[in-house]
Amino acid sequence: MAHKSANRQTEKANAAVLQKRLTPDIARFRQALPGVLICIIIALATTFIADHYGGPTLLYALLFGMALHFLSEEGRCVAGIEFSARTILRFGVALLGVRITVDQVTSLGIGPIVTVISGVILTILFGVMLARLMGLHRDMGLLTGGAVAICGASAALALSAVMPHSANSERNTILTVVGVTTLSTAAMVLYPLISSVLSLTQQQAGVFLGGTIHDVAQVVGAGYMISEETGDVATFVKLMRVTMLVPVVMCFTLFFRNAEGSQNNSKIPRLPGFLVAFVLLVIINSLGVIPTSVADGMTDLSRWCLVTAIAGLGIKTSFQKLAVVGWKPVILMVSETLFLLVLVLAFILFDVVSS
Repeated sequence: MAHKSANRQTEKANAAVLQKRLTPDIARFRQALPGVLICIIIALATTFIADHYGGPTLLYALLFGMALHFLSEEGRCVAGIEFSARTILRFGVALLGVRITVDQVTSLGIGPIVTVISGVILTILFGVMLARLMGLHRDMGLLTGGAVAICGASAALALSAVMPHSANSERNTILTVVGVTTLSTAAMVLYPLISSVLSLTQQQAGVFLGGTIHDVAQVVGAGYMISEETGDVATFVKLMRVTMLVPVVMCFTLFFRNAEGSQNNSKIPRLPGFLVAFVLLVIINSLGVIPTSVADGMTDLSRWCLVTAIAGLGIKTSFQKLAVVGWKPVILMVSETLFLLVLVLAFILFDVVSS
C-alpha cells in the first residue's frame, strides 16, 4: 500500500510540474489567438477574391490588412498580429524549401552570389558616405545601410545590438525600422511593375526582387505575385542576403571595438532558425525522399502561412508613422534603396547574373 501511495504522489507531482510548464504556453496561445484569427480571416477572404475574380492574393491580403491598421495599435489582437507577421511568416518561408532543389540553385550560377555580396558591401559604404555628406552621424549610415542591404528591420535590430549605445541610438534604431519597413512595403508593390516594364525574364526578376527588397515577407510577396519560378528564385536570393547578416555583424563588432574601444559584449547572433530549416528542406528535397503528396501539402501550407503573414504585416503598416522619422534619415534610406536598385539592375542588364 505504501508503494502504491508513493507512486500516486509521484504521478501527482509530475502532473503538477507538467501543468506549470503548459500554463505559460496556453496563456500565450490564448493571447495570440484573436489576432491570428483576424489574419486567417483576411487570408480566406483574399484567397476567395483572387480565385474567383483574379489578381494577386498577397497584394489583396496586404491592402486588406492596411485597412485594419487600427487593430495593431492596442487591444486583444496585437499579440496575434505580431505572431502572424513574424513567426508564421518564418514558418511559411522555411516550408518553401520543399519547392527548391540544389540543381535549381546551381543553375543560377555564380552571378547571384556576386550580386548579393557586392550589393551588401557597396550599399553599406554608400550609406556611410552619404550620411557624412548630409551631416548625419556615421553610425546612422552604417545602421541604415546595413538594414537596406541585408534584411530590413531584423538587420537593423541585430546591427544596433553590437553598435555603441548613445543618447540617440534607440531613436535611430526605431526610425530605421519604421523607414525600411515602409520602403520595403512600397517596393513590394512597385518592383514587380519595374520588372515587367524592363521585360526581365522570370529568373532575372527573381534575382532583382530578392536582391533589392529589404524584408523577407515583401520579397516573397512580390516574387509570387509574378510567378512561382520568380518567387522561388527571389526567395533563394533573399535568403543569401540574410546569411550575410552574420559576417556583417561580426565586422561591425570588430570595427567598433577597435575604433572606439566599445565594451559591448553582445553575442554574435546565430543564423535564423527558419533559414537553417529552409536549407535543410532544400537538401532533403534534392535527395528525392519527400513524397509528392507530402511536398504538395507542405507547399499549400506554406502558401496559407505566407498569405496570413502578409495580412499581419499589412495590419502593422502605417504610412503616417513615416512622418516622425524626419527628412534627412528618410532621404538617406530612400537614396540607399535607389542605389541598391540601380546596382542590382546594372548587374542584371550587363549579364553578370546569368554568368
